[in-house]
Amino acid sequence: MDELGRKTIDEFKQAAKNPVVVVLDNIRSMHNVGSVFRTADAFLMEGIALCGYTPQPPHRDIHKTALGATETVNWLYVPTTMEAVQQLKTAGYKVYGIEQTVGSISLENFAPPAGEKIAVVFGNEVEGVNQEVLALCDGCIEIPQQGMKHSLNISVAAGIVLWHLAYGNGTAHNSTI
Repeated sequence: MDELGRKTIDEFKQAAKNPVVVVLDNIRSMHNVGSVFRTADAFLMEGIALCGYTPQPPHRDIHKTALGATETVNWLYVPTTMEAVQQLKTAGYKVYGIEQTVGSISLENFAPPAGEKIAVVFGNEVEGVNQEVLALCDGCIEIPQQGMKHSLNISVAAGIVLWHLAYGNGTAHNSTI
């Protein structure tokens, strides 16, 4: 594995992280949760907030898709997404809902200033991000889509958005957090 350049758990914990917190708003599927953990690990995200009835590790169905990322990525449980967003804003984060709304920013046009701490809220598989949560957000980001469906599975959406936040401008936005 050394030839693949993979970090150990200790190296991951010590590595500079992208100043991005992922907020999961009442996600139903443990496989989606595990997939988001794996993606957050891949792109060195700061952490994940699991909110509402979003499943929490340890659970075999989360571990099945996370493949160990629950051991590397910092996470916490917050009883409601509203509480998580309020806590993040108090801590100086700009919070963006990942949702198609009037006035949302198309992902390819979104570039946070270097070093700005941000949080991105991914919503429930059926309902999306809760409207009360969206009202607290500093803005919304949407993934441009050209097909008939205009929606993506949360794990796919997270992969696209987190990649963009890590590498969308050609370089990672690593912080020392």
